[in-house]
Amino acid sequence: MGEVLALAGAILTVLAAIGVVRFPDALSRMHALTKASTVGLVLVAVGGALVLPTANDITSVVLAAVLYVATLPIAGAMMARATYFTEEAPNRLHTIDELAERRRADGSDRER
Repeated sequence: MGEVLALAGAILTVLAAIGVVRFPDALSRMHALTKASTVGLVLVAVGGALVLPTANDITSVVLAAVLYVATLPIAGAMMARATYFTEEAPNRLHTIDELAERRRADGSDRER
């Protein structure tokens, strides 16, 4: 069972890498990277924990997965916010842009 979970996680991680290469803009690339690779790593870690023989090895794998899950979504959100505020990033949002409305209300909107 552990090998199947590790294989599924590896496939998700490869799909995340393909998404980074294939998606057109930075925000889409970061979405693919943070979502699919996080789930992929968790699957690999759970698969590894199921096959590893000692509790010390299992603890190390679980700790690595917890740290990864705790840091990657936060870092991805911070990078996405920084990308949104750059002048070079295309701003083609197809929904309501609440952050732009808030920036205008605060008077911190830069000319684009």
